[in-house]
Amino acid sequence: KSDMKMVQQTRVVDLFCGAGGLSLGLRGAGMTVVAAFDHWKPAVDTYRANLGNHVHHGEISEDLQVPDCEIIVGGPPCQGFSSAGMRRQDDHRNTLIGVYSRIIARVRPMAFIFENVEGFLTGGNGRHIFELLEPLVTAGYRIHLRKVNAANYGVPQHRKRVVAIGGLGWDPRFPAETHFAYGAPGAHVPGHRGLPRTPTLGEAIASLNGLGNAIDHAVLALEGDDLMRARMLAPGQKMKDLPEELWHPSYRRRAFRRVMDGTPTEQRGGAPSGIKRLRADEPSKAITGAACREFIHPSEPRPLTIRECATLQTF
Repeated sequence: KSDMKMVQQTRVVDLFCGAGGLSLGLRGAGMTVVAAFDHWKPAVDTYRANLGNHVHHGEISEDLQVPDCEIIVGGPPCQGFSSAGMRRQDDHRNTLIGVYSRIIARVRPMAFIFENVEGFLTGGNGRHIFELLEPLVTAGYRIHLRKVNAANYGVPQHRKRVVAIGGLGWDPRFPAETHFAYGAPGAHVPGHRGLPRTPTLGEAIASLNGLGNAIDHAVLALEGDDLMRARMLAPGQKMKDLPEELWHPSYRRRAFRRVMDGTPTEQRGGAPSGIKRLRADEPSKAITGAACREFIHPSEPRPLTIRECATLQTF
């Protein structure tokens, strides 16, 4: 009981809060989120509608006034080094990593949690790691940093992210994995076999059956070539598995450019995949902002709905 009371008295500030994923998880664990900050108004509006009026809209700078708290969490914008798009070393959003770490070093909370994409480790030849760690190590934080797959924690999608946990003058423990994941390279190791299996995509979205066109669950009906593509793809197949005459023009241009123009790998983003049909018997691929356009339902000739994507995000 004393441990639970201590958790309930733990105050959290969420920087670069987005729609509120970190806030939602920590609130679910019993903590109190006293303030959240983000510059993107649609995200702030979403956060406020679902989690409360303690969210603030505006620029996040090093002199941000942060209320008293025990933990600061955040995922500074990652687009500058995300594999989902063009990587630009001069993207101003990359510098927000340093803003995040220097706010923590100034405020000196008991602990912090940092989350970002895989590309954080290699972007800018590794300089982003130093932007995060240098101010915090200097301030006395002991830090554990590792790449994790959300599927190993029961999330029904293969979502690989870099997570850092830091304690001021104490050594934080990283949470043990809770589930046995499968369906992606390196998702499982023999030591995980005693754990429960990660829910599949089919299991995760089964609760939505029969909802019809409920809010955010309206089905986008495909037509013409788009419908033909969706019907021809078998579970697990991508655009490249279709006859070349059915490749989408943007996919054709990007695939051709990657071969012919000599663009450096770090500036190309991830390999082009175009649309793909997901498998119902495995955790989903990582949900992205384009998932409602590119991910085809495992058994129906249509994209996933917004509600299906949110469910796979465990929202």
